[in-house]
Amino acid sequence: MDAYDGGTDAPREAEASRGPDTGPPPGEGPRATGSVPRPRAEAPGGRAPDGEPTDRPDSAEPVSGDSGTDSPGTVRSAAPADAAARPVPPVGSDAAPAGSGPMSVEHGPDPAAAGPRTGVAALSTPYRIAAALAVAVVTVAVCVHVGMVFLHVAPANTVTKNHGEAVDDWVYPEFEQNWKLFAPNPLQQNIAVQVRADIRTASGETRTTGWYDLSAQDGRDIDGNLLPSHTQQNELRRAWDFYTGSHDAENRSVSTRSALSESYLRRIVVLRLDRGGAAGQGGVVERVQVRSRTTDVPAPGWSDEKTSSGAAYRVLPWWPLTGDDTAGGAQ
Repeated sequence: MDAYDGGTDAPREAEASRGPDTGPPPGEGPRATGSVPRPRAEAPGGRAPDGEPTDRPDSAEPVSGDSGTDSPGTVRSAAPADAAARPVPPVGSDAAPAGSGPMSVEHGPDPAAAGPRTGVAALSTPYRIAAALAVAVVTVAVCVHVGMVFLHVAPANTVTKNHGEAVDDWVYPEFEQNWKLFAPNPLQQNIAVQVRADIRTASGETRTTGWYDLSAQDGRDIDGNLLPSHTQQNELRRAWDFYTGSHDAENRSVSTRSALSESYLRRIVVLRLDRGGAAGQGGVVERVQVRSRTTDVPAPGWSDEKTSSGAAYRVLPWWPLTGDDTAGGAQ
C-alpha cells in the first residue's frame, strides 16, 4: 500500500525526520536541480496516480529553490552558477557574445578592429574618383584600339568602306600589321638601315659623317636583353618597310601615304643621330641620306640551296631638314 494513502501525515513526518536532503532514497535515480515545475498527471476522479487528492487548480507544483530541501518527486535541472548574472541578448539584436571582439550595434563589426586599409580603399574620396576615371579612360582607349586593329585586318565590310580613312589614320604607321611571317616564302634576308648626315659645325664648316648602322645599334640593344622595348625591335624596321611599300625601286611615290612614310622615316633617323651626338658640340644637322644594306641569310649546312654572300644597297636621295625634322620636332 502506498505511503501516501489514508490521508495520514506519516510520510511527511518521515521526510522531516530524515533531515536535509543528501541524495535520492534507495531505488530512485539521480535528481536534477533547478526550478522547473514537475507536471503531475491526474487520474480519473480528480486523484493523482498515487491516490493523493488534487487540491490545486493546475497539475504543476512550483519548486522553491530557497528551502534547501526537495520534496518527493521534485525535478531540478542543472544550470551554470553565473546563468542568472549573464545578460541574455534579445532575439534579433546585434549584440555579440563575450569574447567575440568589439562590435558596433548599429553597423556590425567595428571597422577600426579590422586593421588599416590598403590599396584603393586607403585613398580619399576625390582620389578614388580620379582612379576610377583613369581606369575608365584606359579601358575605353584599349577597346577603341583593339576595334581599330580588328577593322584594319578584317575583310572589307560596310564599316571599313565608310570609315576606312579613319581606321588607316589610327593604324598607320605605328600599328601596321605585317603577316609576312605566315607567307609561303618568309623573309630570308637581313636588311640593315643606315644613315649619314651633312653637319654644320659650330665654327661654320660643313662635313659629312660616315654611315651609322642604326639596325646594328638596335641589335646590340636587344642582344642579351630579356625585355627589349618595342622601339628597339620594330620601330626602325617597320619604318623602312612602310617606306618601301609606298615607293618603287626608283623611290617614286606609288601610294597616298608616301609623304607620311618619308616624313616618319626621316624623323626617326634624325632622332637617332641626335641621341648619338653626331653633330657634336654646337653642330647642326642640315640634311640626311638613308640607305639599306641587304644580305641573304646563309643556308644551313644540310641544305643544297645556294645563297649569295654579297650585299645589295638601296640608296635614297638626300633629304634637307626643316624645323619639324629636328630633334625637338621629332620628339
